[in-house]
Amino acid sequence: MIEFADLHAHSTASDGLDTPRELIDSAAGVEGLRVLALTDHDVLPPKAIDVDGVKMDPVEYAKDKGILLLPGIEISCDTEVDDVHIVGLFCDFGNEALQKIEVDARQSKIDGYKKLCELLCARGMDVSWAYVCQSAQKNPEEIQRKHIFECIAQKGYAPDWKTAKIMVRDDAELNVKRYKPDPLSAIDVIHKAGGVAILAHPFLIDEQTHRHLSREEYIEKLIARGLDGMEADYPYLKTSYKGTLGVDEIAGYVYRHYGPRLKFLSGGSDYHAEYKKNRGDGRRLGDGKVPLRYFENMILPYKTEHAEP
Repeated sequence: MIEFADLHAHSTASDGLDTPRELIDSAAGVEGLRVLALTDHDVLPPKAIDVDGVKMDPVEYAKDKGILLLPGIEISCDTEVDDVHIVGLFCDFGNEALQKIEVDARQSKIDGYKKLCELLCARGMDVSWAYVCQSAQKNPEEIQRKHIFECIAQKGYAPDWKTAKIMVRDDAELNVKRYKPDPLSAIDVIHKAGGVAILAHPFLIDEQTHRHLSREEYIEKLIARGLDGMEADYPYLKTSYKGTLGVDEIAGYVYRHYGPRLKFLSGGSDYHAEYKKNRGDGRRLGDGKVPLRYFENMILPYKTEHAEP
């Protein structure tokens, strides 16, 4: 049996469909999965989860299930360039700068996503802000852009959320620019909080929305700033990836071009429990992975006292 870590997963705290407890339970049922990172979008990890009416430390709950849970965050970065996401692990999540990122993101999402819904309605698409909140069963401050993409698909304006995302991303009017922190500053904040900064899904960085740098040049800036790791194993073909390379080709490229200059390479499924909406092609835990021995030897040593599992 191959043992591995999945270092990128989401819960209902952002746009996943598993609660944090359900996510842990799901991980415990995956053969070989030993380490799981909970990395919700722009949201600090929970300090407690509800277990049959009792509040419990999620790390301890996961430990009882045979899973090493790593609390983390996935910071959406760069107002002008889509899909630049920095994962922070091993952080002190009491850090004021990290908490400010969460507060700022909450308001910028409400402002930007309301505007997107207004534009969609003006185009004749019946995707109002009220409908999105009702469909997602979320409060306004909990809405993620993916919820809007899902509603576009539900209404029949696109075949699925991935196509809806590309449609919005490639339309200059619809691609509303909400405020996001600069990725260089996000790396700095993660480091000051005692954590490691990992570039998620590097090949999703959209070159069409950046007119001055290629994707490679963009990534070089992040490495020069002190980027610690990068996802090599990631299920691109189950996302909004527009390129032509296969996942193995991308992984090989990342290993060759970036591996020697980073502290470590990472990987994760970007799991959202999409199967709950009858999506047979949705991302599953383990679709992106890091061999357990590599994790223990190359990544775990960077764990700080702030995030003792």
